[in-house]
Amino acid sequence: MLTIDKLSILRREQLRDILKDFSLQLGPGDKAVLIGEEGNGKSTLLKLIHDPDSVEGYAEWSGSVSPGGRTGYLPQELDARRLSEPARLLFERSPGFAALTPRQRHALAAELGLDAAMFASERPLRSFSGGERVKLQLAVLAAEEPELYLLDEPSNDLDLESLEWLEDFILSRREPVLFVSHDETLIEHTANVVVHLELLRRKTLPRATVARLPYRDYVEARSRGLARQEQAARKEREEFDKRLERYRQIRQKVESAQNKVSRQDPHGGRLLKKKMHSVQSMGRRFDKERESLTALPETEEAIFLSFPGEASIPNGKRVLELSLPALDAGGRVLSRDIELRVTGPERIGIVGRNGAGKSTLLHLIAGELAPDSGTVEIGATVKIGHFSQEGRELDLNQRVYDFIHDIADEVKTDEGTFSANQMMERFLFPGDLQSVPIGRLSGGERRRLYLLSVLMEAPNVLLLDEPTNDLDVTTLSILEDYLQGFPGPILAVSHDRFFLDKLAESIFEVRGDGEIHRFTGNWTDWQAKRREVDAPAPKAEKPKAAAERPRERKLKFSFKEQREFETIDDDLARLEADIAACQAAQEACGSDYVKLQELQARQAELEAALEEKTERWVYLNELKEQIDAQNG
Repeated sequence: MLTIDKLSILRREQLRDILKDFSLQLGPGDKAVLIGEEGNGKSTLLKLIHDPDSVEGYAEWSGSVSPGGRTGYLPQELDARRLSEPARLLFERSPGFAALTPRQRHALAAELGLDAAMFASERPLRSFSGGERVKLQLAVLAAEEPELYLLDEPSNDLDLESLEWLEDFILSRREPVLFVSHDETLIEHTANVVVHLELLRRKTLPRATVARLPYRDYVEARSRGLARQEQAARKEREEFDKRLERYRQIRQKVESAQNKVSRQDPHGGRLLKKKMHSVQSMGRRFDKERESLTALPETEEAIFLSFPGEASIPNGKRVLELSLPALDAGGRVLSRDIELRVTGPERIGIVGRNGAGKSTLLHLIAGELAPDSGTVEIGATVKIGHFSQEGRELDLNQRVYDFIHDIADEVKTDEGTFSANQMMERFLFPGDLQSVPIGRLSGGERRRLYLLSVLMEAPNVLLLDEPTNDLDVTTLSILEDYLQGFPGPILAVSHDRFFLDKLAESIFEVRGDGEIHRFTGNWTDWQAKRREVDAPAPKAEKPKAAAERPRERKLKFSFKEQREFETIDDDLARLEADIAACQAAQEACGSDYVKLQELQARQAELEAALEEKTERWVYLNELKEQIDAQNG
């Protein structure tokens, strides 16, 4: 049970509140998503819940935070020291993982699509792909089984198959889960509580909304509520403005009469003076009334830009042509026989399993790596903007303002020429944030700053490697509209299903097993076509020899089933003990009929849970008998 009461958080650097009097309670079965723009305190909140000491360097807080037990925390990114350590240390430090049997470790690796040898690997963590690093950390969490899960952007860099596993992982937790995510598909499939953190009035006024609704219902309810508030506020202001205009006419007439009154008419002057006092009192009432008017709804600002038409690449113009017998990295072949041709302003989504070579492919196109064999030809007028997973090497001591000005002082759009300062404002870096060191920005703010730096170079071809990672839902929506208006081709590596549906016109699948597929259509189209491609062709029936037997699929426990089988007897015993305790409490409650009714309802819940658990016990034991018989 997570309980937060009247929590306030202040960022020391800007002396800015990012959370004010925030309260939240999560219990078993709650799957709560934290949404909001970068820098609004989402990651800070998770860190504070997990380890209050971890935020002492940059934030002050007050209020109470009780996680209700041991927490399992997945950080947005590992620090440089941890990235330099061998992977095995991640698992050696985990008591939960140390307690797993070899069979359980292999089952866990299989469910995550990992090689079990990675658990004992001497390779430094930074040598693994971003998706592999996330999976390795999730493996530790799965083994630890904490009382509260805190996941900061868990979908970052995961391939599509792993995203489906992540959804099952979140949904199957009995413990509460609080996670930060930009992946709208993941949010829609898992969250039953939405926590929306906002910073209004140019990042000066914190507002937190807690809604026990599915995400889409929250978005629609919020939109309707804002529309109603805006309608009421505008109508109220129209009526107020009419009365105010009448007041101004009266005041003008009185002031005009005062100016014309004769000094020889002191009585008329006194009357006008009294009338002016009344008019002034009326004005003060209008000032007070203005303060009490229904406020226009406040929302966070969002990025909006358009592109200059002269940067466009016409249909049919050759942009790049790539032919690689093998795609390798560090002496390891990732994929073979890659052929890719891009002409005109195409929108290509690049997908595939983690480690298949998608990021390496973009580095080759960008000219940051040279192929060992094959060719990469780029059009003469092509200017590439590469938004990579790794990002630029940032000097954490450099000010935001200086970093952007070192790239360009201005950029041209359809709306005109904008200075670097104006562009920073549009990318939600107000004046106080422009002057801070980059090291003081949140992970999401650094990602947004990096995106701005790529666009400031005015490219006409965009290579985007997981562009949605760490960006909030609001910024993502604007980014998607922004990219749809981009006049040149876009090649985007992404596992964000919603993003691929909205942007991609074709899908280039790098399978990592020597197979490359290109489909016309978005992610949903590709999913349907992939099922057709992967479906086995119907085989003609052959006459079978008398002794021939059909091959049976080998039965085995999944990792989750293995853990459940080992603990289910204890679970049943605990439920039976709870039912007995509930019955005893009913006998002792006397004439307290309200308490009796509560206990009876509780007993009904426990008995239903016992019935369900008993059915699982029967199934698992039957499966165990079949496995034992199969293995002889």
